[in-house]
Amino acid sequence: MKLDKLLKHRAIIWLLLAVNIPGTIYGYIWYGNQLVYTAANYPNWLLPFVPDSPTASLFFTLALILLLYPPRTTAGITVRALIEALAVVTSVKYGIWAVSIIAAGGYQGGSIVWQDWMLMTSHAGMAVEALLYARFFVCRKMLPLALLWTLLNDTVDYSYGVYPWLPRVLTDDVPQVRTFTFLLTLVSAAAAWLASKGVHSRRAQ
Repeated sequence: MKLDKLLKHRAIIWLLLAVNIPGTIYGYIWYGNQLVYTAANYPNWLLPFVPDSPTASLFFTLALILLLYPPRTTAGITVRALIEALAVVTSVKYGIWAVSIIAAGGYQGGSIVWQDWMLMTSHAGMAVEALLYARFFVCRKMLPLALLWTLLNDTVDYSYGVYPWLPRVLTDDVPQVRTFTFLLTLVSAAAAWLASKGVHSRRAQ
């Protein structure tokens, strides 16, 4: 397919890296205030569970690098598969989640400023690129582990209150957001499974 050939072109992958690496860094900066607040008010072991979207972007960035420079050892291929599985599930999940939450906040009367439009665009891009590249990944056997990790992240977020800060108008809708988040994790894992279908039969690793 022409699209597959285009997406696998090294120049295109490097272009995506040029976008995703700064985006990932910016994402962690965006979470800076919440990370500082969490460190001051919660046990430090909760900190890795706070910056959900940039961590998803980090997984996808690593997956792109491993697509450019695939490991050859059995252990390396296993690590690659796990990173790719986490990249697809979490990028689809948090990409859709961010767009949905910002839109829901606007629907309930919250203001949507230019930063919100930027975030919706970038997060939609996260989900799209993950689904497009899943066909080239060797992640399918690791998707159950990625699903379990993402469900664990959801459980920690909503059990300890370290979920991403919501628009002010949604602060009384946390139970509904929690339900949506868990359901979206399941949907994202299913989408990742379908998008990666057939990879292992086409590629011998």
